[in-house]
Amino acid sequence: MSTQPADSFEWTELDRRAVDTARLLAADAVQRVGNGHPGTAMSLAPAAYTIFQKVMRHDPADPEWTGRDRFVLSPGHTSLTLYTQLYLAGYELELDDLKAFRTHGSKTPGHPEYGHTAGVETTTGPLGQGVANAVGMAMAARYERGLFDPDAPEGESPFDHTVWAVVSDGDLQEGVSAEASSLAGHQRLGNLVFLYDDNHISIEGDTATAFSEDVLKRYEAYGWHVQRIAPREDGDVDVHALYAALKEAQAETGRPSIIAMRTIIAWPAPNARNTEASHGSALGEDEVAATKRLLGFDPEKTFEVADEVLAHTRRALDRGAEAHAAWDKRIAAWRGENAERAATFDRVSKGELPAGWEDALPVFEPGKAVATRAASGKVLQALGAVVPELWGGSADLAGSNNTTIDKASSFLPEGNPLPEADPYGRTIHFGIREFSMAAEMNGIALHGNTRIYGGTFLVFSDYMRNAVRMSALMQLPVTYVWTHDSIGLGEDGPTHQPVEHLASLRAIPGLNVVRPADAGETALAWAEILRRHTTDPAPHGLALTRQGVPTYEANPDVARGGYVLAEAEGGEPQVILIATGSEVHVAVEAREQLQATGVPTRVVSMPSVEWFEEQPREYRERVLPPSVKARVAVEAGIGLTWHRFVGDAGRIVSLEHFGASADAKTLFAEYGFTPQNVVAAARESLAAARG
Repeated sequence: MSTQPADSFEWTELDRRAVDTARLLAADAVQRVGNGHPGTAMSLAPAAYTIFQKVMRHDPADPEWTGRDRFVLSPGHTSLTLYTQLYLAGYELELDDLKAFRTHGSKTPGHPEYGHTAGVETTTGPLGQGVANAVGMAMAARYERGLFDPDAPEGESPFDHTVWAVVSDGDLQEGVSAEASSLAGHQRLGNLVFLYDDNHISIEGDTATAFSEDVLKRYEAYGWHVQRIAPREDGDVDVHALYAALKEAQAETGRPSIIAMRTIIAWPAPNARNTEASHGSALGEDEVAATKRLLGFDPEKTFEVADEVLAHTRRALDRGAEAHAAWDKRIAAWRGENAERAATFDRVSKGELPAGWEDALPVFEPGKAVATRAASGKVLQALGAVVPELWGGSADLAGSNNTTIDKASSFLPEGNPLPEADPYGRTIHFGIREFSMAAEMNGIALHGNTRIYGGTFLVFSDYMRNAVRMSALMQLPVTYVWTHDSIGLGEDGPTHQPVEHLASLRAIPGLNVVRPADAGETALAWAEILRRHTTDPAPHGLALTRQGVPTYEANPDVARGGYVLAEAEGGEPQVILIATGSEVHVAVEAREQLQATGVPTRVVSMPSVEWFEEQPREYRERVLPPSVKARVAVEAGIGLTWHRFVGDAGRIVSLEHFGASADAKTLFAEYGFTPQNVVAAARESLAAARG
C-alpha cells in the first residue's frame, strides 16, 4: 500500500532540503502573522515529509479518492505541519496560502478545518479527539471492506488502506484518547498507525509537570504493537529509523501500532529549541534568521522555496497518479467479479438510499402507548434489513437505548469469544466511553461510505459535548440516540434526569435536536434524518423517552419540525399549546379541557425547533399565527428554548430545577406537568393577551 518498497528507502540532498524548507516555511508563516505554533511544525517536518512523500498512499490531484490512506494530525495547533506538506505535495495550497496563515478567509486557518482545505481529513484542535477520529476511520475502513469485499485476502482488496495519525503528549493526556485507544486495541485495528511526537513540552513547560507514565507500556496493555525510535545524535529525527518503523507498523495487521519518536521542539533553532515558548509563540526575527543561517538559507529571504525542491516534492502528484491508476485497475477487476456489491458501492458512495427504503419503516397503531426509545429500536431493526451501510451501537447501554440493529452481528475482531462476534458486524459496542464514542462517530462519518449512529442517556451528552460540537462544526451526518430524556425516567433520580440538556444542545449551531412526541413521529423523524444526511449533512440528536406515550395519527409534517397536531374547534384558536416529546399528550389533554369550557385551542407538536425554523415564514406563521398572542409551551426541562415562541403574553410550563428519585407519574404531577396546570397557564396567558 506504500509508494515505495521497504528495502528501497532513499533519502537525498533534495529530501533534506525539502524538510528544511518546510521547517522555515512554518517559522516564516508564524513570524509573518505574529502568532501561532512554530516549534512542533519545525521538529515534525522530517516525519510529516516521510509520511507524505515516502509512505502514504494518496493522490494530491484527488484528495477524496476512495482508495487513499487517511492522515490525521491530532495536535491541530501545529497545523503548519500539515499545510506545508500539502503545499509541497501539490494539493490546492500555494505559497500565498502559507503567507496568509491564520488570516481571515485564508485556506490556512489556525487549526485544520475539514471541508475548508483540500487534504484536511478532519478538524482538529481540541486535543485527544483526533486520536478518536482516527480510531473511527479505522473502524469505518473495516466495515466498508465488509460491505463491499469481505472475502478478499488480507491486503488484496481495493478497500484496504491505512489510517496514519500524528499524536502528541497533549493528546495522550486527554482522557478521550485513552478511551479511544483502549477500544482500538480491543478491536485489533491493524489498519491504524500512530506516530507519537514525544517532545516533552507543553504550554506550562516540561511535561514532567504533569505527565510521567510509560506511554508505550500503557499502549502495550491496550493490545497495541509498540515501537520506539531514538533521535540522531544531533537531536533531529532519524528518518531511516522512522521509515523502517512506519513500514513495520503498516505490516502489523493484527493490532494497531504506535511509534514513540523523541523530538526536540523547534529543532534546529539555536536558542528556541526545547523551550515551551516555541510551542505557541513566534520565534522572533533574529531567531528565524539564525535558524536560516544554520540550515544554509538566506536570512534576508522569507518563504524561500527553491524551484528544484518544489519540482522534487511535486513528484508526489506523479506517484499519486500511478497509485490511483493501479487502484482503478483493481477496482475494475473487483467490479467485474462483484456486480451486485459494485452497484451498492456506487449508490452508497453517492450518498443515495436504496429504492423503496421508506416502505420498510414500521407503522405504529394510534392509541397504543409506546416508549419512543422502543419505537426507535424497531425503526433501526427495520431499516437495517434494507440499508446495509447503516450501523451503530451505544456506550454499553444498548438494552436501554434500543440501539441493537442486529442481535446476531456484533462488530468485533476475529478471536473475540462472543458467538455473535464478526469483524464486519453491524452492532458496535463502544463501551462505557461516551466522549470517544462521539469522536469515533465523527471519524466514521469522515471516512465515508457508511451511516453511523450511537446511543447513550441524554444526561450523558455532557460527557460527549465537545465531540458533538465538532460534529456540528464539520456538519457531519451522524445521529446521536439520546434516551431517558426527562424526569420521566423516574427513580434513578436527579443524577440521571436531564434538565438543562435540551436547551443546552439546541444552543449548538448546526446541531438538530429532535424530540418526537410518539412512535409515529419517531419513525418519521428517523426517515427525515436519513434523507437530510443525503441532501443536507448535519448531525442530529434524537431525544427519546423511557416511558410509554400515546400514539397519534402519523403526520408527514413532522419533517417540518413543527405542525398542528390538534386543531381548535369552534372558531379560530384563542390559545396555542406548544409541546415536545412526552409532554405533547399532556398538552392534548389540556386542550380537551379548554375546549370543553369553550376556549378554541390548538396543539402544536414541535419535535425539532431547528427544522421548524428552517421553514418558510408563511408556513411558520400558519402554524403559529402572530395574531394569537396567548400561548403556552410545555417541556420537561428548562424553558430557555421557548421564550421566543410564546412572546410577552405567553407562559412556559418547564422545570427550572433538578429532579428527584420517584416514579415518573409522581414527578410529573409534583412539578406541574399535568393537564390541569397547563390549563391554568393557558388561562393566565389568555388574560395577559387581553390585557
